[in-house]
Amino acid sequence: MNHIYMSACLLMSSMAVSGSTYANETPAMTKLDYFGETPPGLTPKLFDPKIVSPDGRFEGGTFSSDMKEFYFTRKNGKYKNRVFFVIRYENGRWGKESETDIRWPQFSLDGSMMYGGKWYRQKTDAGWSELKKQGDFLKEQGHGVSISAKGTYFFPFYKKEDKGKGNIGYSRVVNGKNQNPVKLGPQINKGEWIAHPYIAPDESYLMWDVVRDDGHGKSDIYISFKDKKGAWLPAVNMGPLINTNLNESSPRVTHDGKYLFFSRGDWHVQDDGSQNWVGKSYWVDAQIIEGLRPKL
Repeated sequence: MNHIYMSACLLMSSMAVSGSTYANETPAMTKLDYFGETPPGLTPKLFDPKIVSPDGRFEGGTFSSDMKEFYFTRKNGKYKNRVFFVIRYENGRWGKESETDIRWPQFSLDGSMMYGGKWYRQKTDAGWSELKKQGDFLKEQGHGVSISAKGTYFFPFYKKEDKGKGNIGYSRVVNGKNQNPVKLGPQINKGEWIAHPYIAPDESYLMWDVVRDDGHGKSDIYISFKDKKGAWLPAVNMGPLINTNLNESSPRVTHDGKYLFFSRGDWHVQDDGSQNWVGKSYWVDAQIIEGLRPKL
């Protein structure tokens, strides 16, 4: 485990498809949604639509809140370096992808903001604004950020004394201003390389990836739910359907609340002895989360 790995996982954190759990507010899936791919059940399956992965070099991507933009990357093969793309749904069809300087975006629930790490863009009549800074409350943020429906930011922050361990904290909005981050307790912050949190829109559960002694050997995805009093319960490993002997990371629930997306991959040693990250996007029915929710 090292900082290069964390950077690769950060890609997947930002590129995983994120959104709300308010599934009952969305219409039935159409060919527009998820490029017409057959939805998964409770066993994760590879998400690799041919329209963005004609040669199998697609890593992962993010739909905008209205599902009409998809930001994604390709890497390996003819793409010696990671290349960033966007594809848009216009005039009743998906157009041709184009390269973009927008990297690893996420979207607010109402679609008015695109954000990633310490930056954000606002939606305007002419498109997306230029980059703007989020604020000093994120000055120590690293490797992922997730915003609840209340506007609360959940993110890991890294200090020298952590020696790579990291801690997840949150910043609430008070009188229109984000407060200094508050570190979560040992129910969450246990293990090494804690990163890529996803907070449920109603803040009823939190997912993230971490290396723990009770895991499968590399980074696994864990989840914690709140009890009736609003306190976080001890985290649980999301189990062998999600976690394997590879690196699993960057959990995100889709805007319609139907699917959980995450990254799965590993390092490959090249001929010159250097290591190259190869990761893919997987999706699974979000009911797998409900199956882990404790009956309080």
